[in-house]
Amino acid sequence: MDYFTYKHGRLFCEDVPVEQITGEFGTPVYIYSAATLRYHYNRIVEAFSEADAMVCFSVKSLSNIHVLQLLADEGAGFDIVSGGELYRLQKIGADMSRVVFAGVGKTDDEIKSAISAGIAYFNVESEQEFENLSRLAKELTSPGSVRAALRVNPDVDPKTHKYITTGKRESKFGVDLERAEKFFDTYGRNSNVILDAIHLHIGSSIFSTEPYVQAITKTLDLIERLRAKGFEINFLDIGGGFAADYGQDVAPTAADYAAAILPLLRGKGLGLILEPGRQITANAGIIATKVLYVKDSGDKKFIIVDAAMTDLVRPAFYGGYHFIWPMVSDPAPQRRADYVPPEAVKVDVVGGVCESADFLGVDRLIPPVRRGDLLAVFSTGAYGFAQTSQFNSRPRSPEVLVEGDSYRLIRRRETYDDLIAPELEV
Repeated sequence: MDYFTYKHGRLFCEDVPVEQITGEFGTPVYIYSAATLRYHYNRIVEAFSEADAMVCFSVKSLSNIHVLQLLADEGAGFDIVSGGELYRLQKIGADMSRVVFAGVGKTDDEIKSAISAGIAYFNVESEQEFENLSRLAKELTSPGSVRAALRVNPDVDPKTHKYITTGKRESKFGVDLERAEKFFDTYGRNSNVILDAIHLHIGSSIFSTEPYVQAITKTLDLIERLRAKGFEINFLDIGGGFAADYGQDVAPTAADYAAAILPLLRGKGLGLILEPGRQITANAGIIATKVLYVKDSGDKKFIIVDAAMTDLVRPAFYGGYHFIWPMVSDPAPQRRADYVPPEAVKVDVVGGVCESADFLGVDRLIPPVRRGDLLAVFSTGAYGFAQTSQFNSRPRSPEVLVEGDSYRLIRRRETYDDLIAPELEV
């Protein structure tokens, strides 16, 4: 569900014609719907309200500080994986008692900053990391001020892309269930860091509730064994990974995930933490891009646009699908992967980067377009701008946030001066 709709043959974001935004800020441009962000965040909160879950938005999925402020105003906590993400939250005055910090490679400086900020939990992923966290906690604060959750690896296959599968035994993330017990035997009574929680994150874009059921069931068995040894386990963080609808109409809703997960946790005496990102942000954003050229090679027809893999790497990186359509269209399209319009033309939608992997869509059936036409690349709010680059010395695109009938620039377009500034400032 989102607030991008065709009205009278033209694409609108909420109550603003997208062409009005491109006319002011050019293309390519990221455009976000505030109403869509609020809608998906609040659906998750409502779905898990029985457990009074702490919903920590995954900053890595969309890290613009204006979006973070919007979600903080809705009551969101935050899941971070770097010192830079912590810095963004500090800039907006986020409640640090609702921040959790994951990642296998936290540096000493990042850990020190997070300890000083007073975050809720470190999600610890190895024995050496815990020892380092304990050492730094002892140097910086009083005993018991720092809390940690052990990230366990339940060896569950979430049936997603191998690059976003994180819960298998061979993953670099977390420790396996057997090591988890030994981990608590060694560190569970540490005086510098209170280890009283378990963290899971089995992957991203998971289109079934069953992997969660399997992972949580295995983890609850672990928690029972730990409690039997006298260890206090107060929280279970089940991570994120809830899928978003990219046009295949197969993603479970927040209510679907909750219906499968909550019965497992009833009566277990555990606080619940969630780390959703994609399901909140994916359908809250589009890229508006302009057709530069139409090229017919005989065997293939290409639509060459001014957006590229530097603006959206998901298709090249993960084989990610994004619905692409002209911004002027009557009738309005059905935004589904299997939609075949009248007068369809099969094309590859590609960018101008010097890589064969630079494509936004392959073998797409869309209406004929001409040089200068505008296209919308849908469902780009998650891991879209967050993964942009300056490859080929291409300045990054601007970001615009729409609220009702108004809109504002929340990141300006980079300039050539921006590209070389760090090289001159030496």
